[in-house]
Amino acid sequence: MKKKDIVTGRIVRVEFPNKGIMETPDGKVIVKNTLPGQKVSCVIIKNRNGRAEGRLLEVLEEPIDAIESPCIHFGKCGGCTYLTMPYVKELGLKEQQVRRILNPILEKQTQSYTWEGIKTSPVKFAYRNKMEFTFGDEEIGGPLTLGMHKRNSMHDIVSVTGCRIVDDDYSQILSATLSYFGPLYKEGKISFYHRMKQTGYLRHLLVRKAVKTGDILIDLITTTQEDHDLSDYVESLLTLELSGHIVGILHTKNDAVADAVIDEGTSILYGQDYFFEELLGLKFRITPFSFFQTNSLSAEVLYGTVREYIDGLYDNTTEDPGDKIIFDLYCGTGTIAQIIAPIANKVIGVEIVEEAVTAAKENAARNHLLDCEFIAGDVLKVLDDIEDKPNLIILDPPREGINPKALKKIIDYGVKHMIYVSCKPTSLARDLEILAEGGYYVQRAVAVDQFPWTNHVETCVLLSHQQVKKSVTIDYTPDGSYMDGLNKHATYKEINEYVLEKYGFKLHSAYIAQVKREMGIEMGENYNLSKSDDYEPREVTPEKRAAIIDALKHFNMIE
Repeated sequence: MKKKDIVTGRIVRVEFPNKGIMETPDGKVIVKNTLPGQKVSCVIIKNRNGRAEGRLLEVLEEPIDAIESPCIHFGKCGGCTYLTMPYVKELGLKEQQVRRILNPILEKQTQSYTWEGIKTSPVKFAYRNKMEFTFGDEEIGGPLTLGMHKRNSMHDIVSVTGCRIVDDDYSQILSATLSYFGPLYKEGKISFYHRMKQTGYLRHLLVRKAVKTGDILIDLITTTQEDHDLSDYVESLLTLELSGHIVGILHTKNDAVADAVIDEGTSILYGQDYFFEELLGLKFRITPFSFFQTNSLSAEVLYGTVREYIDGLYDNTTEDPGDKIIFDLYCGTGTIAQIIAPIANKVIGVEIVEEAVTAAKENAARNHLLDCEFIAGDVLKVLDDIEDKPNLIILDPPREGINPKALKKIIDYGVKHMIYVSCKPTSLARDLEILAEGGYYVQRAVAVDQFPWTNHVETCVLLSHQQVKKSVTIDYTPDGSYMDGLNKHATYKEINEYVLEKYGFKLHSAYIAQVKREMGIEMGENYNLSKSDDYEPREVTPEKRAAIIDALKHFNMIE
């Protein structure tokens, strides 16, 4: 298969997050945004080292169990992926993806573990409590649009007034916003922000609505390149007949180049700059940019699982969980910390976003939880300053997982148990490798469907610590007989070819040299070092370290 070839085939499986694996007579091709069982055509956009990738051209045949999409925007909008798949099949796919990613780690551990399947979301539609809509156009010179990025496009925006993963209040607010700004745009009196040109005014519309309380917070995000009176826009929103109630309308300024909602100053146009939501009987004050699970009802399932895992640790023991100090790292607005506070002597939450920590402190006081302490700062640095020593650690990091240096500090506490909540199983797998090296093994694990119809999935893992030997004593034999059977001379090229074939990425020789030194493989004193006086070797990522160690074992260079 060559670049620009058009090929057809059947999607045999979908790997996380959206990589369809298509089988053809000439080999396998990765085609994104496809579903298992579909027959598709694609154009080859890349084929390197036997790894072909294609861009979807057309779905030639749907799976036999496909259902009609309940959303009029499906296929054009890039938001949802699985709307034509029966929900039970979607659950099976997500569970399979998580297990496929975690199995290489789980199969290495000698201890048994319990895989608990996947827990469903209590609601399948209208479940999101937060949406970030983008201003733009669907085609050059076309009318103003407000919604989601068009599938496979970084520039075109599709208005999603019929979106099914939010309720009708979102659609009304979106439509009212378009009705107000659309005519002004057509008359040339207002503009939207062009990413490439970095010019324009209207950028995003952020809408948050609490499922339990019905509170609605609306935030218009613009640049400072133009100045407009927004009082009539505010009035147009307040006249809407909504099932919920608007508690605040805000205006946030954002001149950053990145295509993201960044707060560079927020003013209140109406009401207040926060709203309230309830989870598991507790009340939470949420500000515009603080993290809060976007599916409130499924968040209760997820956090209930964390509480269940903790309770299970002490069911058959004389230990009292109320005597425990628990760390909730990457705590956001402190939801987990407050949910587990009644069964702990003290909970310490750490979060880098100061706004979220402020909200966490206020929420704990509101819920009369006096034994919760929240610290603003980077986990990597904050842990050095905390005098308390934890008995249990809960980890709920961002999508990219935990900084390896921070994870080492976490491991050094030596707690008996940890609970890891992850929204990206590939990051979880990488961190589990490091945790395994630190003596931790998976005891229980479950997937939770927080985001029906999309390719996202949460995973909750209970980890336990085992006693491991940190060093191995061997008898030194000067004649080198202890190295019998080991191959000390596999080339860097051979190691790189092995890793590329098995793991799909190339290695810098400095990485290989660094791991070889760590493994005690003899090399020249300055072998593969830079000639520069100020050279500092780059840190090997856990993923690459594991691949190199695997290659060294494959070539019998280490045992």
